[in-house]
Amino acid sequence: MSDDRTTISDAAAATAGPARESALDHAVASAADSAADSLRAEAARLDAADPLAYFRERFAGAESELVYFDGNSLGRPPLSAIERVERFLREEWAGRLIRGWDESWLRLPYEIGDRIGASVIGAAAGQTVIGDSTTVLLYKLARAAVDAQIARDPARVEIVVDTDNFPTDRYILDGIAKERGLTLRWIEVDTSAGVTPEQLAGVVGPQTALVVISHVAYRSAHLADAPELTRIAHDAGALILWDLCHSAGAVPVEADAWGFDLAVGCTYKYLNGGPGSPAFAYVREGLQAELAQPIQGWWGTSDMFAMGPNYEPAPGMQRFVSGTASIVGMLAMQDTIEMIEEAGMGAIREKSRALTAFAIRLFEEWLAPLGVTLATPGDPEERGGHVTVHHPAMREVNARLWEQDVIPDYRDPGGLRIGLAPLSTSFDEVYRGMGAARDTLASVLAGPAG
Repeated sequence: MSDDRTTISDAAAATAGPARESALDHAVASAADSAADSLRAEAARLDAADPLAYFRERFAGAESELVYFDGNSLGRPPLSAIERVERFLREEWAGRLIRGWDESWLRLPYEIGDRIGASVIGAAAGQTVIGDSTTVLLYKLARAAVDAQIARDPARVEIVVDTDNFPTDRYILDGIAKERGLTLRWIEVDTSAGVTPEQLAGVVGPQTALVVISHVAYRSAHLADAPELTRIAHDAGALILWDLCHSAGAVPVEADAWGFDLAVGCTYKYLNGGPGSPAFAYVREGLQAELAQPIQGWWGTSDMFAMGPNYEPAPGMQRFVSGTASIVGMLAMQDTIEMIEEAGMGAIREKSRALTAFAIRLFEEWLAPLGVTLATPGDPEERGGHVTVHHPAMREVNARLWEQDVIPDYRDPGGLRIGLAPLSTSFDEVYRGMGAARDTLASVLAGPAG
């Protein structure tokens, strides 16, 4: 990020180094130093100094009193996305009918994939595609990777994954291990943290075929050291597949620069693609021709309209596509991709850090005295875009908050997850939501009146 670009510093910690303070940096520091100021005034100052604040009005429902802390699970819809989908139904589908495939739809998975590659995950063109669900894409890439590794070296019989990786990752890998007669090598991790370089180095070796890690842990928001973990996997001769579901659109990723082999990410979280919008897959260019994906469909053939007797894989990312693309499902995400292109991932990350820091500040003031513990790394360099706080009563607290139009989510054991989408969440919204969590927990702990 250039020196003259506005940045946001962490509201909860003094930062070292020569970074130049922006207006928001100064607002954060002043707010933290002024014990006389109210927390609501602090939120107002942060919002006033936020260079990305103007994006909030572009989202449906953002003007309401509802507090939305679930943007890391399902993002708010952009107003322009609603218009885009309506226009598509009336003009393209109704107006062009099947001609739409030749005119634009056939190219859409690759065009949108390249835009995600360029603006979200740091990938050159020709390596990212919109495809199936996250689960299906994980299966395709993981299965293709282990098959290629076994073909090169039959001694590579282990898949490394951590015990707190997202369930679908673990379930998919368990199934692949059973299909191919492989062994899962588990890394035991703290549910308030994530995989460290030391842990990975301790389990990989000449027996390792594939390593699968989430860049941001779904439960704790632990931000993995992706460049170092990738290096460790490669030094052991393994391939590595990154789950980017909780980082794409909230945390900068440099897939090419960091040496990624494979990655999968969903689009309905920070990319606001809508419920069930299709996921994206990344395959390093030099690896594409070596992999044979296991779900051979007509869209992945070299000439899909030849209708030939045999499957011949297409070159490039098309070989990782199977069936007909979900065109309607990939419409809405384009509007958030445009916003990311406008804002830049660096500025989005700075806003994310400031939001999580303010949430942690409110946790320390309001929730810690009630016996709540922080289940997210305190160091902003080690956390992604959400904050998880822990108390045995949080399942009940979450249910009561939903009744008040305050929408976080709950994850066992006892975790209230506060998802903070940088483009659509305000500091005042964080203030109001955390205050509601405090009051609701106090009410639950007090028990029924009388």
